[in-house]
Amino acid sequence: MVRLINRKNIKFISWGIYKLLKIQEMMTYLKNIDYPELDQYIYVTWHSNQFIVHGFKDKNKTSILISNSLDGDIVSYVAQNWGFKTKRGSTGRKGAIAATKQLYEELKNGENVVITVDGPRGPYHEVKKGAISLSMDTGVPIVPVDWYSADKTFKEMNSWDKMRFPLGPCRIVNVYGKPIYPQGKTEEELIKEVKNSLDELEKISPQKFKEAIESGLWEKK
Repeated sequence: MVRLINRKNIKFISWGIYKLLKIQEMMTYLKNIDYPELDQYIYVTWHSNQFIVHGFKDKNKTSILISNSLDGDIVSYVAQNWGFKTKRGSTGRKGAIAATKQLYEELKNGENVVITVDGPRGPYHEVKKGAISLSMDTGVPIVPVDWYSADKTFKEMNSWDKMRFPLGPCRIVNVYGKPIYPQGKTEEELIKEVKNSLDELEKISPQKFKEAIESGLWEKK
């Protein structure tokens, strides 16, 4: 079977997807809930929420870790045109080490990074060590993020990560957890704390969405 995405058409497909997402952006009404007012962060989320970056502030000082794959080429193209920086890394050990070094330098320069902690290939909702190591090495706090919508236009793909995305007019909340600081904690403790926080955010996001509607958040100018 011929792969639909290949090196010959990757630029055209990337451009087309970006244009479609720009149209969707005009119909995506996203509100940040409990946004942390910190100078620097390591944002973490599940791979299913990779489009969550749409709501992030300071895009021009935020780097996103993206896999070295054809699919990753598309994501990187879109992210860069949204105003983000991108760093590429493979799932192999050498690629992961190289990517971690790049992100370490960004953090040391005062910038933010975004990592899907169970990406790029799973296992589903299993926290990997990359973000944990970066936080421990730099002292930069980890900020877990979830996104949610009860609107019917908020879809879920039938994929390993159950990726969620808006398709048409859609109200969405980005719900931020409390910053997780690495000082005085072991790697295992931080992994557990990150997973617990992300799991808890998934539980409370529907209520946060309901409260946003009841407060008229989308009606306020």
